[in-house]
Amino acid sequence: MRRALLVAWIALLSACAAVGPQPSRPSDALANSRAANAAFLGADAAAFVREPVPGAWWRLYQSPTLDRLVLDALAANTDLRVAAANLARAQAGLEHADAAARPSTTLQAAPGYARRSAEEELRPGKPLPNNTVYGVGAAVSYQLDLFGQVSRSIDAARADVGSARAAHDAVRVTVVAETTRAFLEACSLGRELVVARRSIELQAQSTRLVQALDRAGRGNSLDVTRSRAQEDQVRASLPSLQSQRRLALYRLAVLTGHVPQDFPKDVEACSVEPRLARAIPVGDGAELLRRRPDVRRAEFELLSATARIGVATSELYPRISLGASIGSVGLAKNFLDADTFKFSLGPLITWQFPDRSRTRARIHLAEAEQQATVARFDGAVLNALKETESALDTYARDLERRAILERARENAARAAHDTEQLFALGRSGHLPVLDAQRTLTSVEQSVALADSKLAADQVNLFLSLGGGWEDATPAQRVSQR
Repeated sequence: MRRALLVAWIALLSACAAVGPQPSRPSDALANSRAANAAFLGADAAAFVREPVPGAWWRLYQSPTLDRLVLDALAANTDLRVAAANLARAQAGLEHADAAARPSTTLQAAPGYARRSAEEELRPGKPLPNNTVYGVGAAVSYQLDLFGQVSRSIDAARADVGSARAAHDAVRVTVVAETTRAFLEACSLGRELVVARRSIELQAQSTRLVQALDRAGRGNSLDVTRSRAQEDQVRASLPSLQSQRRLALYRLAVLTGHVPQDFPKDVEACSVEPRLARAIPVGDGAELLRRRPDVRRAEFELLSATARIGVATSELYPRISLGASIGSVGLAKNFLDADTFKFSLGPLITWQFPDRSRTRARIHLAEAEQQATVARFDGAVLNALKETESALDTYARDLERRAILERARENAARAAHDTEQLFALGRSGHLPVLDAQRTLTSVEQSVALADSKLAADQVNLFLSLGGGWEDATPAQRVSQR
């Protein structure tokens, strides 16, 4: 009868539910709002399409060189290696937490040569003999997860793994974006160098022409001086452009796991930045929030903090472990005799009672941290939407500016040609030719700079969109057992 009552009591305790709030996204979280999941305001421009963002978005440039560089970066980047190690550490923490849900076993063996104290045996004045003794034993214990001490710890560790994985994804997104940025920048600067050298050559031709006219008595020294000044002004832009391109190549080398001097030599020769093969797919707010690693990381941190409220709350209740042990202790000459055996079977109950003020303080601390993570989660959602809308608007406006500059370049080129024709026919002085060429050079450089800015805008937009690496939602991760 007593045994039946004990079994029934244990079964009743085992049916107790885990204490503390269930780790899940709060119903009033900003990520659940209709506005956060709606279409982007800036996605109506012709440069965008409301389609899912592709995972390998860099392939939209259709550049085999860029594809190779990205794969190299993903394989060798040092920041990614650090993030992978952090993820492995979090997974080890989950394994440690999972181990608490399984029985634990211990084995021990303690041979020795010893003598018991006569005083300890209450036999003063009668020294005991020295003997070879031994002790061997085995024990098994299992903690009953009555109030969620174990399950909530596992939930927290599982969410920590999700947070580490999201952090790894964030590093991956950044590494891909920065590799693409460095490649596009190197090519854009190569193009700017071509434009600058062409401008220098045009200005040098103009200088030679003015010098020839001056020697023939059809010009003057002032025109020669002005032309040389214009040539030197354009030539002065070369060192800065060369330095910027070299820095982009150094960044590219480090991103792909190489020392700076081992930058890819084929990229050094690039003078035309690749263009997107199609309009940029941007999706909507709902896809963005599922895709952005920083949003997923903030949600996992929220789930972990919520689970830790349960861990702290469970300390208000007793811990009960079932244990059993068997062993043999005695003289070596009586090894494993019947008189040397011992065993133990029964529950172990520990309970911090009645002084529970420290436990309640830990609960309040966990609740405050959980509220902070709720705010951080909402902040991550707002920041993701802000960055994306800003990137969309910036890219659309820069496209408009590029179109205006292209029209200006065409007009400047036509004006320069007409002015040169008038000068060749003797119907105009050389000063208008210099002014027209100066205008054309300035506009061509502005167009090249605008294209460089558009390339950077594209990378910023893809970075704000989260790179396209989707994963299971945090709530699904925690529910998976």
